[in-house]
Amino acid sequence: MKIRYSISIVVLFFTSFCLSQSKGHLVIVGGVQTKEIVAKFVELAGGENARIIVIPNAGSNPIYWSEVQVKEFSELGAKSDYLLFTKETSDADSNLKKMDWANAVFFLGGDQSDLTRDMLGTKLLQKVFDIYNKGGVVGGSSAGAAVMSEVMITGNELLNKDSTSAFISIQKGNIETSKGFGFIKNAIIDQHFLKRKRHNRLITLMCEHPDLLGIAIDESTAIIVNPDETFEVLGNNQVLVYDPTEAKNIRQDKRGNLGITGMKMHLLISGDKFDLKSKKVIE
Repeated sequence: MKIRYSISIVVLFFTSFCLSQSKGHLVIVGGVQTKEIVAKFVELAGGENARIIVIPNAGSNPIYWSEVQVKEFSELGAKSDYLLFTKETSDADSNLKKMDWANAVFFLGGDQSDLTRDMLGTKLLQKVFDIYNKGGVVGGSSAGAAVMSEVMITGNELLNKDSTSAFISIQKGNIETSKGFGFIKNAIIDQHFLKRKRHNRLITLMCEHPDLLGIAIDESTAIIVNPDETFEVLGNNQVLVYDPTEAKNIRQDKRGNLGITGMKMHLLISGDKFDLKSKKVIE
Protein backbone atom coordinates (compact mmCIF):
# COMPACT_ATOMS: atom_id res chain seq x y z
CA MET A 1 0.00 0.00 0.00
CA LYS A 2 2.80 2.44 0.88
CA ILE A 3 4.55 1.78 -2.45
CA ARG A 4 1.32 2.34 -4.42
CA TYR A 5 0.62 5.49 -2.42
CA SER A 6 4.13 6.81 -3.10
CA ILE A 7 3.81 6.10 -6.82
CA SER A 8 0.48 7.92 -6.93
CA ILE A 9 2.02 10.97 -5.27
CA VAL A 10 4.87 10.98 -7.81
CA VAL A 11 2.45 10.65 -10.75
CA LEU A 12 0.26 13.43 -9.37
CA PHE A 13 3.29 15.69 -8.87
CA PHE A 14 4.59 14.98 -12.37
CA THR A 15 1.18 15.62 -13.94
CA SER A 16 0.80 18.88 -12.05
CA PHE A 17 4.30 19.96 -13.07
CA CYS A 18 3.62 19.25 -16.73
CA LEU A 19 0.32 21.12 -16.64
CA SER A 20 1.96 24.11 -14.95
CA GLN A 21 4.62 24.17 -17.66
CA SER A 22 2.23 23.69 -20.59
CA LYS A 23 2.03 27.35 -21.58
CA GLY A 24 4.69 28.74 -23.87
CA HIS A 25 6.21 32.22 -24.10
CA LEU A 26 4.84 35.59 -25.14
CA VAL A 27 7.11 38.12 -26.84
CA ILE A 28 5.34 41.48 -26.61
CA VAL A 29 7.09 44.31 -28.45
CA GLY A 30 6.34 48.01 -28.06
CA GLY A 31 6.89 48.61 -31.79
CA VAL A 32 9.97 48.97 -34.01
CA GLN A 33 11.39 45.59 -33.04
CA THR A 34 15.16 45.17 -33.12
CA LYS A 35 17.25 42.32 -34.49
CA GLU A 36 17.96 41.27 -30.90
CA ILE A 37 14.25 40.90 -30.13
CA VAL A 38 13.49 39.04 -33.36
CA ALA A 39 16.42 36.69 -32.69
CA LYS A 40 15.05 35.98 -29.21
CA PHE A 41 11.65 35.14 -30.69
CA VAL A 42 13.25 32.69 -33.12
CA GLU A 43 15.36 31.17 -30.33
CA LEU A 44 12.29 30.57 -28.15
CA ALA A 45 10.47 29.04 -31.11
CA GLY A 46 13.25 26.47 -31.60
CA GLY A 47 15.84 28.15 -33.81
CA GLU A 48 16.18 26.12 -36.99
CA ASN A 49 13.16 24.08 -35.86
CA ALA A 50 10.98 27.19 -35.62
CA ARG A 51 7.86 27.21 -37.81
CA ILE A 52 6.45 30.73 -37.64
CA ILE A 53 3.19 32.09 -39.05
CA VAL A 54 3.09 35.87 -39.51
CA ILE A 55 -0.37 37.48 -39.27
CA PRO A 56 -0.44 40.95 -40.89
CA ASN A 57 -4.18 41.80 -40.74
CA ALA A 58 -3.63 44.96 -38.68
CA GLY A 59 -1.44 46.64 -41.29
CA SER A 60 -2.21 48.88 -44.26
CA ASN A 61 0.28 47.12 -46.57
CA PRO A 62 0.03 43.57 -45.24
CA ILE A 63 1.67 41.58 -48.02
CA TYR A 64 4.75 43.80 -48.24
CA TRP A 65 5.37 43.82 -44.48
CA SER A 66 4.66 40.10 -44.23
CA GLU A 67 7.33 39.40 -46.80
CA VAL A 68 9.78 41.64 -44.94
CA GLN A 69 9.09 39.82 -41.66
CA VAL A 70 9.20 36.35 -43.20
CA LYS A 71 12.58 37.19 -44.76
CA GLU A 72 13.91 38.38 -41.39
CA PHE A 73 12.83 35.17 -39.69
CA SER A 74 14.29 33.09 -42.53
CA GLU A 75 17.66 34.85 -42.29
CA LEU A 76 17.79 33.71 -38.67
CA GLY A 77 17.27 30.08 -39.71
CA ALA A 78 13.55 29.74 -39.02
CA LYS A 79 10.89 28.43 -41.40
CA SER A 80 8.22 31.07 -41.85
CA ASP A 81 5.10 31.91 -43.84
CA TYR A 82 2.34 34.48 -43.58
CA LEU A 83 -1.43 34.18 -43.38
CA LEU A 84 -3.72 36.97 -44.63
CA PHE A 85 -7.49 36.48 -44.35
CA THR A 86 -10.80 38.17 -43.63
CA LYS A 87 -13.31 37.48 -40.88
CA GLU A 88 -15.29 35.43 -43.41
CA THR A 89 -12.31 33.34 -44.57
CA SER A 90 -10.51 32.99 -41.22
CA ASP A 91 -11.69 29.45 -40.56
CA ALA A 92 -11.02 28.08 -44.04
CA ASP A 93 -9.52 24.60 -43.90
CA SER A 94 -6.34 25.80 -45.63
CA ASN A 95 -5.78 28.43 -42.92
CA LEU A 96 -6.38 26.02 -40.06
CA LYS A 97 -4.02 23.51 -41.68
CA LYS A 98 -1.29 26.16 -41.81
CA MET A 99 -1.76 26.75 -38.10
CA ASP A 100 -1.41 23.02 -37.43
CA TRP A 101 2.04 23.24 -39.07
CA ALA A 102 3.21 26.16 -36.92
CA ASN A 103 4.78 26.27 -33.47
CA ALA A 104 4.90 30.08 -33.28
CA VAL A 105 2.75 33.05 -34.35
CA PHE A 106 3.72 36.70 -34.75
CA PHE A 107 1.21 39.56 -35.16
CA LEU A 108 2.40 42.60 -37.11
CA GLY A 109 1.55 46.23 -36.31
CA GLY A 110 -1.15 48.55 -37.61
CA ASP A 111 -4.66 48.87 -36.17
CA GLN A 112 -5.35 46.39 -33.39
CA SER A 113 -9.10 46.68 -33.92
CA ASP A 114 -8.65 45.13 -37.37
CA LEU A 115 -7.00 42.11 -35.76
CA THR A 116 -9.77 41.61 -33.22
CA ARG A 117 -12.43 42.19 -35.91
CA ASP A 118 -11.00 39.39 -38.03
CA MET A 119 -10.06 36.89 -35.30
CA LEU A 120 -12.19 37.09 -32.17
CA GLY A 121 -14.53 34.12 -31.91
CA THR A 122 -12.80 32.15 -34.69
CA LYS A 123 -11.32 28.67 -34.80
CA LEU A 124 -8.18 30.32 -36.15
CA LEU A 125 -7.64 32.26 -32.93
CA GLN A 126 -8.24 29.07 -30.96
CA LYS A 127 -5.45 27.47 -33.02
CA VAL A 128 -3.12 30.28 -31.89
CA PHE A 129 -4.07 29.55 -28.27
CA ASP A 130 -3.50 25.83 -28.90
CA ILE A 131 0.05 26.59 -30.08
CA TYR A 132 0.67 28.72 -26.99
CA ASN A 133 -0.87 26.23 -24.56
CA LYS A 134 1.28 23.44 -25.99
CA GLY A 135 4.48 25.37 -25.29
CA GLY A 136 4.77 27.44 -28.46
CA VAL A 137 5.57 31.12 -28.81
CA VAL A 138 3.13 33.94 -29.56
CA GLY A 139 4.41 37.44 -30.22
CA GLY A 140 3.40 40.77 -31.63
CA SER A 141 4.62 44.30 -32.18
CA SER A 142 2.72 47.58 -31.77
CA ALA A 143 -0.90 46.63 -32.59
CA GLY A 144 0.24 43.04 -32.18
CA ALA A 145 1.21 43.96 -28.61
CA ALA A 146 -2.02 45.78 -27.79
CA VAL A 147 -4.16 42.72 -28.64
CA MET A 148 -2.35 40.59 -26.06
CA SER A 149 -4.34 41.92 -23.10
CA GLU A 150 -7.98 41.10 -22.46
CA VAL A 151 -8.80 44.79 -22.00
CA MET A 152 -7.41 46.32 -25.19
CA ILE A 153 -6.67 49.98 -25.88
CA THR A 154 -8.08 50.85 -29.32
CA GLY A 155 -6.22 54.15 -29.66
CA ASN A 156 -9.42 56.22 -29.84
CA GLU A 157 -10.60 58.95 -27.50
CA LEU A 158 -14.30 59.29 -26.69
CA LEU A 159 -14.42 62.81 -25.23
CA ASN A 160 -11.52 64.66 -26.84
CA LYS A 161 -12.20 64.90 -30.58
CA ASP A 162 -9.20 67.12 -31.39
CA SER A 163 -6.76 64.76 -33.07
CA THR A 164 -4.04 67.43 -33.07
CA SER A 165 -3.91 67.31 -29.24
CA ALA A 166 -4.20 63.64 -28.37
CA PHE A 167 -4.46 62.32 -24.80
CA ILE A 168 -4.03 65.68 -23.09
CA SER A 169 -6.23 64.84 -20.08
CA ILE A 170 -6.72 62.17 -17.41
CA GLN A 171 -10.49 62.17 -17.59
CA LYS A 172 -13.14 59.57 -16.86
CA GLY A 173 -14.68 57.93 -19.92
CA ASN A 174 -12.21 59.29 -22.48
CA ILE A 175 -10.11 56.24 -23.40
CA GLU A 176 -11.84 53.67 -25.57
CA THR A 177 -11.15 50.00 -24.90
CA SER A 178 -12.53 46.81 -26.39
CA LYS A 179 -12.00 43.08 -25.99
CA GLY A 180 -8.52 41.88 -26.86
CA PHE A 181 -7.24 38.34 -27.30
CA GLY A 182 -6.56 37.88 -23.59
CA PHE A 183 -3.19 36.14 -23.48
CA ILE A 184 -2.57 38.54 -20.58
CA LYS A 185 -5.51 38.58 -18.15
CA ASN A 186 -4.35 40.77 -15.28
CA ALA A 187 -2.85 43.74 -17.13
CA ILE A 188 -3.49 46.25 -19.90
CA ILE A 189 -0.73 46.52 -22.51
CA ASP A 190 0.28 49.86 -24.03
CA GLN A 191 3.00 50.38 -26.67
CA HIS A 192 5.21 53.06 -28.30
CA PHE A 193 4.86 54.38 -24.78
CA LEU A 194 7.66 56.83 -24.05
CA LYS A 195 8.24 57.91 -27.63
CA ARG A 196 4.57 58.88 -28.08
CA LYS A 197 4.00 60.19 -24.53
CA ARG A 198 1.07 57.92 -23.74
CA HIS A 199 1.16 58.24 -19.95
CA ASN A 200 -2.19 60.02 -19.69
CA ARG A 201 -4.19 57.34 -21.42
CA LEU A 202 -2.80 54.48 -19.37
CA ILE A 203 -3.09 56.36 -16.06
CA THR A 204 -6.73 57.02 -16.96
CA LEU A 205 -7.33 53.31 -17.45
CA MET A 206 -5.58 52.47 -14.18
CA CYS A 207 -8.12 54.67 -12.38
CA GLU A 208 -10.94 52.94 -14.24
CA HIS A 209 -9.55 49.39 -13.88
CA PRO A 210 -7.81 49.39 -10.48
CA ASP A 211 -7.82 45.58 -10.39
CA LEU A 212 -5.39 45.45 -13.34
CA LEU A 213 -1.75 46.36 -13.89
CA GLY A 214 -0.68 48.66 -16.69
CA ILE A 215 2.32 47.44 -18.72
CA ALA A 216 3.74 50.23 -20.87
CA ILE A 217 6.35 49.10 -23.41
CA ASP A 218 8.46 51.56 -25.35
CA GLU A 219 9.68 51.16 -28.93
CA SER A 220 12.56 48.76 -29.66
CA THR A 221 11.76 47.09 -26.34
CA ALA A 222 9.90 43.91 -25.43
CA ILE A 223 8.77 41.85 -22.50
CA ILE A 224 9.36 38.10 -22.64
CA VAL A 225 6.55 36.50 -20.64
CA ASN A 226 7.44 33.08 -19.25
CA PRO A 227 5.08 30.17 -18.50
CA ASP A 228 5.23 31.00 -14.76
CA GLU A 229 3.85 34.53 -15.42
CA THR A 230 7.11 36.33 -14.83
CA PHE A 231 8.57 38.53 -17.54
CA GLU A 232 11.96 39.93 -18.47
CA VAL A 233 12.60 43.20 -20.28
CA LEU A 234 14.66 43.02 -23.48
CA GLY A 235 15.65 45.92 -25.70
CA ASN A 236 16.94 49.46 -26.03
CA ASN A 237 14.52 51.41 -23.85
CA GLN A 238 12.21 50.96 -20.86
CA VAL A 239 9.03 49.31 -19.63
CA LEU A 240 6.82 50.94 -17.02
CA VAL A 241 4.49 48.96 -14.79
CA TYR A 242 1.65 50.85 -13.12
CA ASP A 243 0.10 49.09 -10.13
CA PRO A 244 -3.16 50.58 -8.79
CA THR A 245 -4.28 47.39 -7.06
CA GLU A 246 -3.59 48.72 -3.55
CA ALA A 247 -4.39 52.35 -4.33
CA LYS A 248 -7.13 54.20 -2.49
CA ASN A 249 -9.57 57.04 -2.92
CA ILE A 250 -10.15 56.88 -6.67
CA ARG A 251 -12.23 59.96 -7.34
CA GLN A 252 -13.28 62.55 -9.91
CA ASP A 253 -14.21 66.22 -9.89
CA LYS A 254 -17.14 67.90 -11.63
CA ARG A 255 -15.16 68.07 -14.89
CA GLY A 256 -14.48 64.34 -14.87
CA ASN A 257 -10.80 64.75 -13.97
CA LEU A 258 -9.63 61.61 -12.18
CA GLY A 259 -7.62 61.31 -8.96
CA ILE A 260 -5.99 58.33 -7.28
CA THR A 261 -3.90 57.93 -4.11
CA GLY A 262 -1.07 55.46 -3.60
CA MET A 263 -0.65 54.01 -7.08
CA LYS A 264 2.76 52.35 -7.56
CA MET A 265 4.97 52.68 -10.61
CA HIS A 266 8.03 50.61 -11.56
CA LEU A 267 10.49 51.75 -14.25
CA LEU A 268 12.27 48.72 -15.71
CA ILE A 269 15.28 48.46 -18.00
CA SER A 270 16.65 45.63 -20.13
CA GLY A 271 17.39 42.59 -17.97
CA ASP A 272 14.92 43.55 -15.22
CA LYS A 273 12.35 40.94 -14.24
CA PHE A 274 8.82 41.24 -12.90
CA ASP A 275 6.34 38.77 -11.37
CA LEU A 276 2.80 39.33 -12.65
CA LYS A 277 1.29 37.21 -9.87
CA SER A 278 2.99 38.83 -6.87
CA LYS A 279 3.12 42.23 -8.66
CA LYS A 280 6.71 42.68 -7.58
CA VAL A 281 10.05 43.33 -9.25
CA ILE A 282 12.27 40.24 -9.03
CA GLU A 283 15.54 41.27 -7.38
